[in-house]
Amino acid sequence: MKINVQDIEKLIALLEKSSLTEIEIADEKESVRLSRQANNSAITHFAAPAAPQAQIAAAPSNATAAPETEAKPAGHAVKAPMVGTAYLSPSPDAPAFVKVGQMVKVGDPVCIIEAMKMMNRIEADKAGKITAVLAENGKPVEFDQPLFMIAEG
Repeated sequence: MKINVQDIEKLIALLEKSSLTEIEIADEKESVRLSRQANNSAITHFAAPAAPQAQIAAAPSNATAAPETEAKPAGHAVKAPMVGTAYLSPSPDAPAFVKVGQMVKVGDPVCIIEAMKMMNRIEADKAGKITAVLAENGKPVEFDQPLFMIAEG
C-alpha cells in the first residue's frame, strides 16, 4: 500500500464529516493515524505563523508601490499539500533547496515538510523562476498555504 497526499486528504474529509474521533490505516511499511478532540478540532493543530517575512526578488527601479499596501509576488504559488513543519534545506548545515532568482523545473525539490514524523519532499509543480520564498525554515505551515512563488520564464 502506498499512501499519498490525496489519500490523506480523503481520510481527513471522512473524519470531518463523520462522528469518528480517530482513523488509522496501516500495513507492513506505512501507517497513517488521524485523530481529533471531542470538540471536532484537530489534535495536531499549528497556528499560522505571524505575518511571515517573504523573501521577494527586487522590483525594477522604475516600479513604485503604495506605502500602505504590501506588494504580493505575482506568479504561481507552490502550496503546502499538508500541515507540518517546513524545512528549506535537506539538513541544518546544507544550503536551501531553492532561493529567489533560481530557475526550477517541474519535479525539482523546493523544501521538506515534516508531518507525523515523516519527511515529505515538496517539489516544484511548475517550471520557472523562484520570485518569493514565503515559508520560514523550521516554522509550521498549514494545508494549502503558499510556500513559494514561481514566475514563468
